[in-house]
Amino acid sequence: MLKVIKVTKQFSSGGTKVVAVDNVSMHVPEGSFASIIGRSGSGKSTLLAILGALDKPTTGDVEIDGKKINNMRDHELIKYRCNKIGFVFQNYNLVPNLSAIENVMLPMEFAGVKRSERKKRAVALLDEVGLNGAKQKRKPGRLSGGEQQRVAIARALANRPKLILADEPTGNLDSQTGKVIFDLLHSLAKIEKTTIVAVTHDLSIAGKTDMSFHLLDGKLVDSKKVKE
Repeated sequence: MLKVIKVTKQFSSGGTKVVAVDNVSMHVPEGSFASIIGRSGSGKSTLLAILGALDKPTTGDVEIDGKKINNMRDHELIKYRCNKIGFVFQNYNLVPNLSAIENVMLPMEFAGVKRSERKKRAVALLDEVGLNGAKQKRKPGRLSGGEQQRVAIARALANRPKLILADEPTGNLDSQTGKVIFDLLHSLAKIEKTTIVAVTHDLSIAGKTDMSFHLLDGKLVDSKKVKE
């Protein structure tokens, strides 16, 4: 489903060439939950930006569901990101003056989905991630960190994306809540048949994903697949 083929990303900094991602190749099947691990500066965030069509590789290709996204034009990428890629961030990035339901409805509004359908799916998704009842009508400031991350995950699923990218999704959560969130992502990958790739520093959680990729100085130095 997700194929990264000999991707390299170079920058120029003060006249010096910096190779942030160095000839990385990886394959993540549909419905799998994969983690990318590595120290700060290892190239994880740059690789995630390339996978999310927020940046383009200097060389190499990224294929999602058979489409080479790095060959798309800017207007095509905007539409593709809206409909095919969901994002989950460490800081949640929820709109503070919107309720949980309204936050989940927002990407569907951009995609042109009818209001009645937006609300119905938003409620169903929030139920699916375990945020029920009156909490769905609360604004982010009245929700715990774990609850806000549940809303962010539901929002990422709103337009039925092929791929969800999560950038340190448990970074602001305590270890117990972080485990719950990762377990939730793992189950959603199977239920929604969505491929999920998460950047994380937590090796204990990364070891429980279907696949893990270890970056060091921009290079892929190790990859593991758990037993079925």
